[in-house]
Amino acid sequence: MTHSEHQRPEIVVGLVATPPDHPARVAARLTAELASGLAERVDADVRWTVREGWGEVAPRRDLGVEALLDDLAQRRADDQWDVAICLTDLPLHAERVPLVAQTSARRRVAVLSLPALGLHQLRAARAAIPDLVSRLLTETSDQRVTPAGRAPAEVPRRLPAVHRVVSEADAGERRYVASRLAGRARLLTGMVRANRPGRALLGLSKLLVGAFGTAAFALTTDTIWQMGDALGGLRLTVIMLLGLAALVAWLIVAHDLWEKPSHETPTELARLFNLGTILTLTLATAVSYVVLFVGTVLVGVLLIDTSVLEQTLQRPVDFTDYLTLAWITSSLATVGGAIGSGLENEETVRAAAYGYHPEPGGWRDEKNGQSDGGR
Repeated sequence: MTHSEHQRPEIVVGLVATPPDHPARVAARLTAELASGLAERVDADVRWTVREGWGEVAPRRDLGVEALLDDLAQRRADDQWDVAICLTDLPLHAERVPLVAQTSARRRVAVLSLPALGLHQLRAARAAIPDLVSRLLTETSDQRVTPAGRAPAEVPRRLPAVHRVVSEADAGERRYVASRLAGRARLLTGMVRANRPGRALLGLSKLLVGAFGTAAFALTTDTIWQMGDALGGLRLTVIMLLGLAALVAWLIVAHDLWEKPSHETPTELARLFNLGTILTLTLATAVSYVVLFVGTVLVGVLLIDTSVLEQTLQRPVDFTDYLTLAWITSSLATVGGAIGSGLENEETVRAAAYGYHPEPGGWRDEKNGQSDGGR
């Protein structure tokens, strides 16, 4: 470090991820670049130091954002940080609308709800955090930052997720809230993004293999051929949707993925957790169904000769008949896969439950490429 750098005032910014799973991945990506972003957007004459940390595996849910801010303030004081920012995947609310972020000048901390940012959470967090830090320094009139560097933060302009700002000047609190409809839609998509449906899809690999085996066997029976020919598109669609719904319901019941309201989990939060779990499993099972359907089409074309199919159906056939056959076979095999899904690894399937989180060591092992599948 040069002599001139020693002369520059230092401001330490703590970046805490709670729980240490998806938020920790975002924090890890931001830590390496946040100092330069703060120098560019807040004050280049300050020596910015960014510290990364983990929060609670199961952060308190009963008091919402206030509990997070209190815990973060204690962490900031213990670690002697100047300001602290919390990244969380908890869906937070204020005035019955999604809360994107909240700053507390009194506590010199801020919280950022990743699900409220929608799909592009890393990019949105990268844009918001320097402004949140700037807001905290502005409210506390920190003399280490020049007045130009303490210009009012621009979070609402930089984040489309923010609909309006609710300010409590006396308490030094500033809430950035989303709109009621678009904000809720963005929150749900953000929850699915944070829940990592790709991990749930990998967790259903045994189910997919079993369903594919069931489909391959069903293709050899001419009764299935005749059923596919007799059923119309509407009834085939209903069978498909019922099969997917049965699979999602069975996974939730068999692996106890349903979040129940309690004194620690308010009813509204439990409802959001369950909706996030359902959407994650629905997306994972829908992708599994597409993979199963494509595989069944290929097997059907290779296994069933056109002349044999024409003889059974007693009419000329084309490629659409193979698609129809794969459609009904995949739907019925999905129901069979739902019954066998209880054989899936418990930890792997529970990763789809939005309210479930592993111990920090699980995230560390996964980061090193030795995933245990937990959330």
